[in-house]
Amino acid sequence: MRAARRFTFRFLPVLVLSGFIAACAPAPIYKTGPGTVEATPEQVATAPANFQNLQVVWGGSVIAVHNLADRSEIEILAYPLDSSQRPRLNQPTTGRFIAIVQGFVEPMDYPPGSLVTLRGALAGSRSGEVGQAGYNFALVHSESMHRWTPEEMRQGHSNVSFGVGVGVGGRIR
Repeated sequence: MRAARRFTFRFLPVLVLSGFIAACAPAPIYKTGPGTVEATPEQVATAPANFQNLQVVWGGSVIAVHNLADRSEIEILAYPLDSSQRPRLNQPTTGRFIAIVQGFVEPMDYPPGSLVTLRGALAGSRSGEVGQAGYNFALVHSESMHRWTPEEMRQGHSNVSFGVGVGVGGRIR
């Protein structure tokens, strides 16, 4: 009995600290369910018939916005997402995809390099080019898209500190 009590009290601070650290990360912005697939844009572009109309939550860096007569297409360089569904730029890319958005999208709202996460339904693939090289893009009909601010991208990262009383925080670079 005493050994169990000592074990509990010894590891209680570790459990509490783990809870505080986990609470610092923002919650995911899109709920995923049984109809959401974990495939990468590269996998979908290679075998689009296997993924038709399935839901995805993908994110990455905006390459370009192309406005057409009835829709807009946003070319995105995909990255894996963290637990909050933010693009993880320190990881290898997972392919490129085109987000199809109904109506007009203001290109200045999504300049090149903007970080986004979207939820949508897969709609096959399309051949195109990246520079002069041929490329097969996965297509997603975007239901909703979130553009990440620099502040949101920093949440839950290296600016976490613990203490009692008044603290002055700064970001370590």
